[in-house]
Amino acid sequence: MHILVTGGTGFIGSALVPALVDRGDKVSVLSRRARVSTPAVTYVLSLDDVREQVDAVINLAGASLADRRWSKRYKEIMVASRVGTTERLVAWMQTQPTPVKVLLSGSAIGYYGSSETLAFTEQSPQGSGFSADLCRVWEQAANAGVSADTRVVLLRLGVVLDAGGGALVEMLRSFNLGVGSWVGSGRQWLSWIHRCDVVKAMLFLLDNETVSGPVNLVAPEAVTHREFCTVASRVKRVLLQLGVPSVALKLMVGEMAEELLLNGQRVQPRVLVDNGFNFAHSTLESALRSSL
Repeated sequence: MHILVTGGTGFIGSALVPALVDRGDKVSVLSRRARVSTPAVTYVLSLDDVREQVDAVINLAGASLADRRWSKRYKEIMVASRVGTTERLVAWMQTQPTPVKVLLSGSAIGYYGSSETLAFTEQSPQGSGFSADLCRVWEQAANAGVSADTRVVLLRLGVVLDAGGGALVEMLRSFNLGVGSWVGSGRQWLSWIHRCDVVKAMLFLLDNETVSGPVNLVAPEAVTHREFCTVASRVKRVLLQLGVPSVALKLMVGEMAEELLLNGQRVQPRVLVDNGFNFAHSTLESALRSSL
């Protein structure tokens, strides 16, 4: 297949693109800056530069939710980088002489809002808050690409763990100093997934023509932040464990702390499991030992 990838140089995309090449796909990557193409990967600066028929699109573009404090301006950047990019991508797809067969479009489990008691599946309703609203309009933009010829899959990503980037670098910062830590009460849920399972799931969803709509990309067993600390402390030996007070995080990063760190959601990968997907890392300890 010829696959167009946006966000192909990011934390997930940099693992996905080689996996696509390894299985024999031809890949075009939409990039914001010029890069040297190879026989297997072509980098383009504009959708107008894509000259060959595209069979599938994987849309991973978007400014990081955890990159900086959520000012009004940065919220606008987050929306534009996700919703605006997806709208332009779908509009381009609809102009192609041969329909794109499948669009895998990024979203997040922030769609569900937060709860310490509920478990969320793909059938659960939208929650409240900026993240939930962002995911809703982001997914609406992607669903505009649904047609009799084009299947759309919404990738509701959890916290992606692996070495070399992503959330794990920040989550283990204190552990590297011998201090295991959690944030707030530690009772909030962390729905996580190893990066290799994200890539594996995307390849699975590309090929499984019976799956469409939202798919939760999370491991089968969510953990609380305190449980994460306990497991991580077995992998990286620490001298003590302690919590980071909620008030300190709110002062440092504001609204982002409330939505991403101090609250969480227990999310289940029901669609993946029901369709026979096998996780390489179904337990947190396995994921951490592989990453570290």
